Amino acid sequence: MRNYTLFAFLFFSISNFAQIKGTITDEKGNPLPFVSVLEDNTYTSTTSNEQGKYQLNVKEVGKNKITFQYLGFKTQKIAVSSESKTITMDVKMLEESFTLNEVIIDPKNNPANAIIKSAIANKKENSEKTSRYTADFYSKGMFKVKDLPKKILGQKVDLGEDMSSNLDSTGTGILYLSETISKISFEKPNKLKEKIIASKISGNNKGYSYNTASLSTYDFYDNTLDFDIKLISPIADNAFSYYKYKLEGTFFDDNNQQINKIKVTPKRDKEPVFEGYIYIVDDSFAIYAIDLDIKGYRMKNEFTEIMTLKQSFSYNSKNKIWSKNAQTLSFNAGIFGIKFSGKFNYVYSNYEFPDSFEKKTFGNEIVAFEANANKKDDAFWNEIRPIPLTIEESTDYTKKDSLLTIRKSRKYTDSVDAKNNKFKVWDILMGYDYKNTFRKYSFAYKGLLNITSLSFNTVQGFNFDSGFSFRKWDEEKGKNTSISTTFNYGFSDERFRITGDFSHRFNTINYATIWASGGTKTAQFNGAEPITKLVNSISSLFFKDNYMKLYNLEFAQINYAQDVANGINLNAKVAYEQRKPLFNTTDYSFFKKDDIYSSNNPLAPDDFTTPAFNQHHLFKTALTARINFGNKYISRPDGRYNIKDEKYPTIFLIFEKAFAASEKKYEFERVGAAVQYDLSLGNKGLLGMNFKAGKFFNAENISFIDYRHFNGNQTHIGTSDRYLNVFNMMPYYTNSTNDSYLEIHSEYNDTGFIMNKIPLLNLLKSTMNVGFHSLAIPDRKPYSEFTVGLDNLGFGKFKLFRVDYVHSYQGGVQQNGVVFGLKILNVLE
Repeated sequence: MRNYTLFAFLFFSISNFAQIKGTITDEKGNPLPFVSVLEDNTYTSTTSNEQGKYQLNVKEVGKNKITFQYLGFKTQKIAVSSESKTITMDVKMLEESFTLNEVIIDPKNNPANAIIKSAIANKKENSEKTSRYTADFYSKGMFKVKDLPKKILGQKVDLGEDMSSNLDSTGTGILYLSETISKISFEKPNKLKEKIIASKISGNNKGYSYNTASLSTYDFYDNTLDFDIKLISPIADNAFSYYKYKLEGTFFDDNNQQINKIKVTPKRDKEPVFEGYIYIVDDSFAIYAIDLDIKGYRMKNEFTEIMTLKQSFSYNSKNKIWSKNAQTLSFNAGIFGIKFSGKFNYVYSNYEFPDSFEKKTFGNEIVAFEANANKKDDAFWNEIRPIPLTIEESTDYTKKDSLLTIRKSRKYTDSVDAKNNKFKVWDILMGYDYKNTFRKYSFAYKGLLNITSLSFNTVQGFNFDSGFSFRKWDEEKGKNTSISTTFNYGFSDERFRITGDFSHRFNTINYATIWASGGTKTAQFNGAEPITKLVNSISSLFFKDNYMKLYNLEFAQINYAQDVANGINLNAKVAYEQRKPLFNTTDYSFFKKDDIYSSNNPLAPDDFTTPAFNQHHLFKTALTARINFGNKYISRPDGRYNIKDEKYPTIFLIFEKAFAASEKKYEFERVGAAVQYDLSLGNKGLLGMNFKAGKFFNAENISFIDYRHFNGNQTHIGTSDRYLNVFNMMPYYTNSTNDSYLEIHSEYNDTGFIMNKIPLLNLLKSTMNVGFHSLAIPDRKPYSEFTVGLDNLGFGKFKLFRVDYVHSYQGGVQQNGVVFGLKILNVLE
């Protein structure tokens, strides 16, 4: 009933709107994009599109004054007197004449500095005026591509039919176009409630856009703004440490308030800073407008060339509040000669500034979609859309929406699938994929020469994986089912092993999922697999280092997981395991042929006859809880999408029990906990922490497999982005325990705060990491290590490397070494 009431209200409101529209140009007739158009002393506003066209919906016609505001041009206020429901009014804007009033620029008495100091001193007062509001919100987002090739590095580029259908023969066109209309409630610093009333995506009948108000809350009254890293506001408390300012002129707006145009220049090029212009109102020192650029390398995002953020504010003489009425965020990016661009337009209107909100206004749900929000017709959008579509955008909607029915038809999808599903002889070696889009299932064969298929270890020698997989999905219901099997053959031990996996996700509301798996495989003693197949193969074949210790596992396992409450996920597991020891079967390597490998016994690397354990079997069960405090989420008809609140840590709790073993001594219980937390230090960096602790019970004689093993590293190669779950120089199994343990990992990343200030080194555009890792277990001296290194290293736009110096200490034994981080290995695995 509430949805019908809302629809009736919207229909009634729209039908009583009057629409003022037209084209805005300069004196030469050139269209002016993104001009702010406002109804005087109200919060009804819009902006012109890239072709200078605008449309403003007003509640009454005949008593209106419309203001046209654009940086660099004189503000115009035009009275509208007509009773017509539709008024066409073209506007020609004149360039603003800036004056400097014969100010003598004295480096010791820079007038811009005085204005910025006043803006900083008054920003708390100005910020509080808009610290609590409700508003109508409109967003439009578009991504475009230019010169997209059919292949990159020999690999076919497949964007899918939805995204690529509007590209021309040169690979140029719109990839994504979307709009939303919503009502928002906001309270600083970060309380947000958004109800999306209308949403559409070009060529997508689901139409649930990701354009939300949470992506537009850039507030320059804050000290920093979040662009993956914290960028310094030009009026931050410490802004003078980062910026130089120049007063380029002043002018008076339509309310006869003097506006100061100030050029903002970074003091150091590599800092996380903006550059461009900030406009400050005299006397109140509120922000009048923002026109700032962000260079990609300053955000540590090498693929982005430049991003531009523009904001315009309007003044209401009744409440004396400057409020943001429009914002544009655009960017240019590129890689492999391909150019990408994007633009997001946001319009705020119909503000209200309550003294307070009801207690239940804000909760964990930050975005919700009204029923049928994605079903609004063109008539609705044409009436309510504040920024008119450009010809290009209209064409994109028309073309993609008309093609949608065709593309979703069985005849079309079958024809596309038939083309892509053609089997070629070399697919026997390289792998093969088959897809039925209409019936929503796919089949895959891994092949024999896949880059991840072949590996080497001392137990199996050269061995390869292959297998088959089947997947079926239902996007509307959030269901996803997959079945797969993996075949493995070792050429040295001459043994064939096979495993099978099944998983089914029931929905995307609570993400209830069941997994089942079983078969025979080689498994590392440390189930976290601290050494990857690729790194172990290189270590063995090139350096004759045998770090991967394996045993034979025959198993059957079933898991079930789901979100049981907001931010709380439970995972239950029951497994049967039969373990058999394995021995080296080969001594082969490319080099060092006279050397021998260490044994496959992690407890006795020089003993080639004694196994690390005796053959046995047992049942294991485990219950794991993951808790995200303050978890936020977006509610859509097709699912619920969780957003972790970075202010709070994530906690993991586990209870594990082994029972019904072949011998009683193998049975045990273990409890464990972990706390993971990223502490933001603003523009000064990020401190990551990972604390783990646990305790075994009745575990005096359990198998070494069930000990708590810790992620060591003896290869001097790091494969993860961050080292918050690894000891960089600790041998893999020297500190394994069946008692209690406490594990501490911490790592500070300066995100350029220090490195940007060091001459010459700042040319690397890198970040500095400082880490501390410690392990405490009974009856043994603690293990500790300290690390310092550089991250974000590489060539050009590819920052895939990291280098760390490591100093470790345990029981009087000290070691020093260097770890080379190769993040690309994570991708190859």
